[in-house]
Amino acid sequence: MGGSMLNIGIVGGTGYTGVELLRLLSQHPEVNIQAITSRKEAGMGVAELFPSLRGHVSLKFCDPAEARLDKCDLVFFATPNGIAMQQARSLLNAGVRVIDLAADFRIKDIAIWEKWYGMPHACPDLVSEAVYGLPEINRDQIRSARLIANPGCYPTAVQLGFLPLIETGAADLDHLIADAKSGVSGAGRNAAVHSLFAETADNFKAYGVPGHRHLPEISQGLSQVAARPVGLTFVPHLTPMIRGIHATLYARLVADVDLQALYEKRYANEPFVDVLPPGAHPETRSVRGSNLCRIAVHRPQGGDTAVILSVTDNLVKGAAGQAVQNMNLMFGLPETLANSHAPLLP
Repeated sequence: MGGSMLNIGIVGGTGYTGVELLRLLSQHPEVNIQAITSRKEAGMGVAELFPSLRGHVSLKFCDPAEARLDKCDLVFFATPNGIAMQQARSLLNAGVRVIDLAADFRIKDIAIWEKWYGMPHACPDLVSEAVYGLPEINRDQIRSARLIANPGCYPTAVQLGFLPLIETGAADLDHLIADAKSGVSGAGRNAAVHSLFAETADNFKAYGVPGHRHLPEISQGLSQVAARPVGLTFVPHLTPMIRGIHATLYARLVADVDLQALYEKRYANEPFVDVLPPGAHPETRSVRGSNLCRIAVHRPQGGDTAVILSVTDNLVKGAAGQAVQNMNLMFGLPETLANSHAPLLP
């Protein structure tokens, strides 16, 4: 960048991904957070709503109409699905780059997106331009992108877990299984009965088994890598913790492969993917608050089934941390800048 600070805007800074974005960006030496919008909280100090940010963020929330987002270098959308697509075009026309943390630009087939998200798409032409922001696959395209579709939380953990098997053709691509669990923060920061403490605590359940909107996103990513359609069964579960995703992935091996060597080699130069030693069982708390995806690979009893364990923090590598990683790439900054915190334990 040649030393000039990046002016950053955040649309929708009152949810969990918004506050996580603020936590990371407030520590970023090259970033000036210029505006953070919220219709409901306009005029309120960010640190008043989020006391964790006292002394780190002195901004007030402002009304979107007064935000002058067109003067930013980059705008993050930490908004519900359907918002970024309404505003992306005018920002791009003003020379602003955009990272959408929601799903508006993730699915390339507009009809499939409209089916799963239940609304017409406002700017289908931009979908084809948008780059899917999984750096481990698309790093070079991300560097030159104007518009990034930041991946979903489950899709990040699942794709990183399956990727080496898909790339090498070592797995039966018609019968992949992703059994995944998420903490409650994945449901967002809103008043809803299903995410009340008395509903989620001391309870465990699967949901979305007939179909979950992250299924087409994962299938699209794996199919692109495989250069053919893949058959995937994806079952998400809600688990009574605040943060974390644990994906247990099953694939039938069709080639004799040293899984450990394959994964270590594929991710050797990836700053945020950590392949654990043989026999390991990664825990969600080993990535809490960090941008890491930790992966362990197994072949139970030396059989032909590979079991891949992949853990991430759904709010960091699953959302805000990945968005900051993408921002760093887009502006030629060190990829790990403001994103290399050690995880929190316990």
